[in-house]
Amino acid sequence: MSGEKSVRLNKYISETGVCSRRDADKWIEAGRVTLNGAPAQLGHRVAECDEVRIDGELIGPKKRAIYIALNKPVGITCTTEPQVEGNIIAFVGHAQRIFPVGRLDKDSEGLILLTNDGDIVNEILRSENEHEKEYIVSVNRPITELSLGMLASGVKIMGVKTKPCKVVRIDPHTFRMILTQGLNRQIRRMCSALGYRVQRLKRVRIIDIDLGSLRTGEWRYLSEPEVAGLLRR
Repeated sequence: MSGEKSVRLNKYISETGVCSRRDADKWIEAGRVTLNGAPAQLGHRVAECDEVRIDGELIGPKKRAIYIALNKPVGITCTTEPQVEGNIIAFVGHAQRIFPVGRLDKDSEGLILLTNDGDIVNEILRSENEHEKEYIVSVNRPITELSLGMLASGVKIMGVKTKPCKVVRIDPHTFRMILTQGLNRQIRRMCSALGYRVQRLKRVRIIDIDLGSLRTGEWRYLSEPEVAGLLRR
């Protein structure tokens, strides 16, 4: 459906808080979305009078935006799939439908954001924006200055060389790493390529949002300045 007040279907879905635009496209392609009773297609536009359903369930207008910071424990999986034991949505237990911004490995801990704002998800995850994410990493044996320098300059994993990053030693086994990209299990793969095994991996910052004093397993709403900082990007 087209018109002056229409929006793209994936944007409409993301604004209801069901999922991100990226996931909405996947759901449309998978045939899970209908528009006015007919299977929806990528690129369809939606007006106020249109009816959109996902898996037969009617979705409504945009909900109040929610932005949450969670200190994720080890063992929690960053998925919205309810059948996955220990999924992050059940762990948080929020009354509204929210989803994680990106991922943090099941074996990793620390800061992860959750929201119902699909637009901010795309903005944060878009690799060309080079948003910083900061980690504290502990490995199984003392790490050399040479290895720290190699991590900083880039390591070849999965057939590509990682982007240069900031690496600072904390103690013989531990260092701080600031990345601007998010390849799958990137830090673990980088360390493994140099002969180290990650024993603890904790994310402590995403852009300007710090983990701070938030204890493991706890979550909080982002402050107004933190939300404003995200929305400016």
